[in-house]
Amino acid sequence: MERTVSPLYAAIDLGSNSFHMWIVREVAGTVQTLAKIKRKVRLAAGLNSENKLSIEAMQRGWDCLSLFAERLQDLPASNIRIVGTAALRTAVNAEAFLSKAETILGYPVDIIPGEEEARIIYQGVAHTSGGCGKRLVVDIGGASTEVIIGEGFDTSALTSLKIGCVTWLERYFKDRYLTEANFAAAISAAKTAIAPIVEQYQTLGWQTCVGASGTVQALQEIMLAQGMDEIITLQKLKRMQRQAMQYERLEDLDIEGLTLERALVFPSGLSILIAIFESLGIESMTLAGGALREGMVYEMMSQMRHHDVRERTLQSLQTRFQLDSIHAGNVSDTARALLGSCQSAWSLEPQAHYLLDASTALHEIGTMIEFKKSGEHAAYLIHHSDLPGFTRAQKHLIAELLRRYRENLTSLPEQHALSAQSATRLLRLLRLAVILCHRRDSSHQPPFTLKADDNALSLTLPASWLAANPLTDAELQQEATRQSDMGWPLAIIASE
Repeated sequence: MERTVSPLYAAIDLGSNSFHMWIVREVAGTVQTLAKIKRKVRLAAGLNSENKLSIEAMQRGWDCLSLFAERLQDLPASNIRIVGTAALRTAVNAEAFLSKAETILGYPVDIIPGEEEARIIYQGVAHTSGGCGKRLVVDIGGASTEVIIGEGFDTSALTSLKIGCVTWLERYFKDRYLTEANFAAAISAAKTAIAPIVEQYQTLGWQTCVGASGTVQALQEIMLAQGMDEIITLQKLKRMQRQAMQYERLEDLDIEGLTLERALVFPSGLSILIAIFESLGIESMTLAGGALREGMVYEMMSQMRHHDVRERTLQSLQTRFQLDSIHAGNVSDTARALLGSCQSAWSLEPQAHYLLDASTALHEIGTMIEFKKSGEHAAYLIHHSDLPGFTRAQKHLIAELLRRYRENLTSLPEQHALSAQSATRLLRLLRLAVILCHRRDSSHQPPFTLKADDNALSLTLPASWLAANPLTDAELQQEATRQSDMGWPLAIIASE
């Protein structure tokens, strides 16, 4: 058998707080992670009042790069990109660090300007996050914060602000005390830094806002651990601030969902994010699927550019798991038709439509492992796969829908992608679409009408067709019983 080798790519980000290395390969139109290595170097903490890096900070960086170097030996130079960001832009003795760093790595390090960092971050977001229209992107780094407005893959505003969670830690929480005065000073200073861009950004406007940083990820993990949904709001940020203020010192922070690794810079990052929310009037924010490293990799993989990230993700999974895309398309068309019939009676969130599409596109993914428990296998695969374009909560809902796409029917668990009512309605339509398409040929599908009266559904099909397809008739009657037993009335009506 002839073997094909998929080339490897490496992106290394010498950040102000951490150094990261990401090694990937392209598989069936998606990026597969082979290695992720991160070390907390805290380079920015080694900058003195004259912006000179201490030898201790540089040594921490060199020690980390010695680890990274081993994984770069077998990669072509064209597939490696190494960048340095705010701390190295600021350091007056950056050349001393870079000279030894490049000797250790065997490859050049590109110290990128702030606007270039913002541009690449936006590409990382655009390639990994769903949604359409203008998006506002915020990335709080160790020594800089990038704020971007763009649409599709194009940007209309790029700004790199000299504020970051490490520099704010050293400036406003240097005594390691959590006081109202420290928080107020940190928020006020961040607002002063943001002030020059407020008018421009509010004039440009945006439809969605995403955060692409460790601070935003840490916040989301805290919220989910505490039973909240994944949408970040100013109210929740203030709640996090109040929780932090219950502790006297940074070292004492014990907030549910906050990791020890992140605790030291959490208050400083939180203060910056509060300032950004209040200054720009942000209503809500979600976590981006990628940022700087993802942008570096996707730019090396020019073939990965796709106008619809979610569609690319679904096509990739169908290819990797050898799914019947024609049949999935028939199920999707049927589910859309069913949903269209209910539109006037049901008020569903906008994202419900593409979550139903995703569920129909992937509903048979579990059968690639085994048929009998295909729903359980499908849920496992979705839960443990990267789904660029879908948020964590959306991925969870898709997995739980696929766990229940046929036969045994149970209530959905708590989820935060849709209202409980909308999620249940998607599950009902998905199950009906799968049954109606079971002959796997669109020419054999029956004409049908579906009527919704609040939560009650009536599915009408020709009596002659039902008589000619007794198995489908039996499955529909069984499904009507299952849904009705759950308190979701469903009637199957034969029309003359």
